[in-house]
Amino acid sequence: MSSDGIGQVGRVTLVLGGARSGKSARAQTIAEAASPTRLYLATAQAFDDEMRDRIARHRADRAEGWRTVECPLDLPEAIGREAAAGAVLLVDCLTLWASNLLLADEDADAATDRLLTTLAAAPCPVVIVSNEVGLGIVPDNALARRFRDIAGRMNQRVAAASDDVVLMMAGLELRLK
Repeated sequence: MSSDGIGQVGRVTLVLGGARSGKSARAQTIAEAASPTRLYLATAQAFDDEMRDRIARHRADRAEGWRTVECPLDLPEAIGREAAAGAVLLVDCLTLWASNLLLADEDADAATDRLLTTLAAAPCPVVIVSNEVGLGIVPDNALARRFRDIAGRMNQRVAAASDDVVLMMAGLELRLK
């Protein structure tokens, strides 16, 4: 990445942050600077009206030129299928993918292995959004603690495999790697 974080983009860029930190907007800016051929890999599932509204707002925030592929469980397969030289992929978000895996009783570690293998082979930049889950209090129930542990391990592994890692806080970027 250039000194302003836009321009030359690493093969894999991870954009972390808390809720409403500006991570999705920053990831979109990075991806839009990387290529005019843009693919948005959406992991969200609209189980209720509020989530349908969130998804609609995210779509409205994207400029023309984005193609969307929904991949709530098959993220590695979608990356492998959709990645093309000269394009850029934006994954939003890794945390929702982790929760989808948990709810589907999938092996998150094995799924992360598949994701890392696919990212290593991708012929184009991939920008990944994820929530930082380790800054809050310890959850009060087993399911929430399990989710936090899965998401935290996943973030660590993806960050280790990423060329660039940034943390967003209050709309400001802190470059970690």
